[in-house]
Amino acid sequence: MTTLMASFAARRALSLGCSRLVNHKFGSSVRYASSFFTEAHEYVKVDGKIGTCGISDFAQSALGEIVYIDLPSVGDEFAKGDSYGSVESVKAASEVYAPISGKVVEVNSAVTDNPGMVNSNAEDKAWFIKLEISDSSETSELMDQAAYKTYCENEAH
Repeated sequence: MTTLMASFAARRALSLGCSRLVNHKFGSSVRYASSFFTEAHEYVKVDGKIGTCGISDFAQSALGEIVYIDLPSVGDEFAKGDSYGSVESVKAASEVYAPISGKVVEVNSAVTDNPGMVNSNAEDKAWFIKLEISDSSETSELMDQAAYKTYCENEAH
């Protein structure tokens, strides 16, 4: 990737994916989903005991046009770091790893039906799986949004 493209990818990742919080209202209280990232550019957005997982905008930008996604089934269980699927683009194929341990409670069939949506919505509508988190303390080993932003900036240089 040229320096200009890497710089653009980093700026795009930072503007689109590294600073979003999801606000959910439950009765009179407000809960915020926290986002965490791996060095391999997978993310998990934690909301209570559910973690929504996928690849970051930085990752989709590096992969290029995504043409195929393979995901697990509901009920499958994964330990942190286990491969739970794969992504193929016109440039490369890549395994996708679980950022935290848990049991799959939902699979986003929209991304398997239309893999290209990851290129335009990686950290929003194009999530891959939702896990029932088995050990929430594992998030302490991941990067928060600020650390991931710095990581992306350094990787782009």
